[in-house]
Amino acid sequence: MRIAMIQMAVTDDKQHNIQTACEKIHAAAANGTDIAVLPEMFCCPYRNDCFAVYGEPDGGEAQTALSRLAAELQIYIVGGSIPELTEGKIYNTSYVYDRQGKQIAKHRKAHLFDIDVVGGQRFKESDTLSPGNAITTFETEFGTMGLCICFDLRFEELARCMCLQGAKVIFVPAAFNMTTGPAHWELLFRQRAVDNQCFTVGVSPARNESSSYVAYGNSIAVDPWGSVICRADHSEVTLYADLTLGQIDSIRQQLPILSARRTDLYEVAAR
Repeated sequence: MRIAMIQMAVTDDKQHNIQTACEKIHAAAANGTDIAVLPEMFCCPYRNDCFAVYGEPDGGEAQTALSRLAAELQIYIVGGSIPELTEGKIYNTSYVYDRQGKQIAKHRKAHLFDIDVVGGQRFKESDTLSPGNAITTFETEFGTMGLCICFDLRFEELARCMCLQGAKVIFVPAAFNMTTGPAHWELLFRQRAVDNQCFTVGVSPARNESSSYVAYGNSIAVDPWGSVICRADHSEVTLYADLTLGQIDSIRQQLPILSARRTDLYEVAAR
C-alpha cells in the first residue's frame, strides 16, 4: 500500500491552497499512490480568526474538489482537515474519500489544542472550535484504517481504541509547532506505533517562518517496530511510504503486547 504524504505550503488564499492540494494529489496518483494524505488545515491559515472565514458546511468547495479528484484518479484521499461549519459551531474536521469519491469517514478533532508553554507556544483552539466526540476508523481493501488530528495523538486511549477496532495504520493530519515539534513529534509517532503495533503516518504543512503560527513540518511514517520509514524536513515536499501490512502480524507474534493485555486489571474499551 503506497501512501503519499503531501507536506504543502498553506497560504492566505483558500482557492490557491485547494488548487495546490489537487495538483500535488494528481502528481501522487501518477506515482502509484493508493492513499494521498493532506495536512491539518490545508486550505486555511492556522489562526482562530480564520476558522470561521475559511470554513464550510458539508459539501463545501474543498470537500467537493477532493471527492471529485478521488473519483477521477481512483485513489483514497485523507483530506487533511478544514474548518467545518454546522449548527453555529466550528469543528476541525478531516474528511476521507474512497476510490469512487464517496465520503467514507469524517473525524472531528476530539482534543482541542489549548496550551500555554512557559517560554514557548500559547494557543487556544477552544476560543473558536468545538470538540468532536468520535473514535474514527474507515474500511479499505487493505483493511481498517484509523484517523485522528494533531493533538489527538497525545492521548494513548484514543489510539488504542482505534487499534482495538482493527486499525492497521493511524493517519494523523497535524500541525505541531516549533515548541512541541522538536520535543515530541517523532517521539509520539514512534511511541504510538510501538504501543499499538501498527503504522503511524503524520502529515504537516510546510514551515512558513513568516506565519503567526509556524508549523514544524517533518511529515513522518513509522512502522510497527517503531522504525522511521521516512521523514521530511521543513520544506514543501511529497513523501512516499510503501507499507507492508503483513509486518503487523509478524511483529505482534514476536511481541505479544495486545494479546497479553491484562484486561482483568485494566481495560480501554473500543467504541
